[in-house]
Amino acid sequence: MTTFIPENAAVWFEIPVADQARAKAFYAAVLGNELKDEDGGPNPMSAFPAASEKAVSGHLYPGKPAAAGTGITIHLAAPAPLETAMERVAANGGTVVSPIVTIPAGRFVYCLDPDGNSFGLFN
Repeated sequence: MTTFIPENAAVWFEIPVADQARAKAFYAAVLGNELKDEDGGPNPMSAFPAASEKAVSGHLYPGKPAAAGTGITIHLAAPAPLETAMERVAANGGTVVSPIVTIPAGRFVYCLDPDGNSFGLFN
């Protein structure tokens, strides 16, 4: 058996949101980057920016979020300092739900967006 080892284990992510405009504004404010609206797929979407076409990214789309705090957690690259990004979460209608966790690869914190989607901020 041949073992398939991809360059990136995650290649794309999708976050369902109840209010596309609100979610787009929330993530743009928290991450300090504008999301780009795209209409090329089966649903309207707002794509997270990435450094190149080969970089891992994802999008927001109109959908039904899981119950608050359930579902998967995607960790998003946040500009340093992490503490300032945490302040932007709270100031824009989200919730920080953990203290900062330090691991060898960096620091992260768990949060909920205004729809209750679980996400992490990482730097």
